[in-house]
Amino acid sequence: MGRRGVHTTIAGLLIAAAYAAASLAAPHLPRFADKSPSAIPVDVELVIAVDVSYSMDPDEQALQREGYIQALTSTEFLRALREGPNGKIAITYFEWAGANDQKIVMPWRLIDGPEAADAVAAEIARAPYRRASRTSISGALLFAKPLFDNSGYRGLRRVIDVSGDGANNAGVPVAPTRDAVVADGITINGLPVMLKRATAATLDIEALDVYYEDCVIGGPGAFVVPIRDRSKFVEATRTKLVLEIAGRQPEPRVIPASAEAPRISCTVGERMWQERWGGYDFR
Repeated sequence: MGRRGVHTTIAGLLIAAAYAAASLAAPHLPRFADKSPSAIPVDVELVIAVDVSYSMDPDEQALQREGYIQALTSTEFLRALREGPNGKIAITYFEWAGANDQKIVMPWRLIDGPEAADAVAAEIARAPYRRASRTSISGALLFAKPLFDNSGYRGLRRVIDVSGDGANNAGVPVAPTRDAVVADGITINGLPVMLKRATAATLDIEALDVYYEDCVIGGPGAFVVPIRDRSKFVEATRTKLVLEIAGRQPEPRVIPASAEAPRISCTVGERMWQERWGGYDFR
């Protein structure tokens, strides 16, 4: 077996172990609703996964949250909601940082009109801000995937919306994790935050949008909406949510997320961490 095959096998075993650990811990996770034939039909089950690692400064965190709050109550979002076959979606919102650091800010909620959208936005707005160490996109995906199992809703589509400002540098590798999630029929979209100049000191990478395109997103209609300007934060977030609810995507410009030859290494974050701190583990 070649080196690539060995690494792939190890990554697969690590992901399997992570899922097993998550299953054992399930009784301690918040219970949203029972999965049953009576589950409420919706157009989309949407998991919003928001980066709160230390690389996100307080201003960026505030912009990130305000972007979702304003997007959920926008005229464009509500119009897309009304145009869906069911006219309703289910949504949950959690924050993530390191491999074992995920916190649900808002459990599953139904949005079927302006009043429900206002209530969801207000609930997100009330949550206190927090920050934590490391950046584990793979950990966020592993946490997000089983949330659909007990949502209490039956969506025509299941989508994980990941926003963040850095590459995966903790937990299991992100690309095989992405592939495992997509294999279950879930779409992963990305909102890479690119407001700061990339430097080695901050472990940022220059082409974060390309990294998200090649290593993070996947599934039917998957897309990336990068944010490069603070003044465009709300607009970009609104555009992304509207596209997700409407089941559309921007003008195609990305290579398939499962491409054999990504334009950027999917382990660039891990390598940068190792070069800076002299070691990397899969915790």
